[in-house]
Amino acid sequence: MRKPRDFDAELKSLEDKAKTLKDRKVRQLGELVIATGADAFDVETLAGGLLGLTDAGDDARKQAWRKRGAEFFRGGKGEPARSDAAPGAGGDQ
Repeated sequence: MRKPRDFDAELKSLEDKAKTLKDRKVRQLGELVIATGADAFDVETLAGGLLGLTDAGDDARKQAWRKRGAEFFRGGKGEPARSDAAPGAGGDQ
């Protein structure tokens, strides 16, 4: 005979895994902010830059950002260029 499944225990296990993944994602996002040097910005500026990124409709600009991010993770240029990162990421264009 088959052993009955404990759906409550399985659901609890899945909820725990989801919480662990969310916590890891938040921690990695914080580590990314620090690694890129974006922790030097105040919260409002950082939020504005991220909102500008999500609102950007220019595919060429998004592709350039994606390429730059890939280079960062590959260890290419390595250091964030603050002079052109702040205006391009903001919503003033």
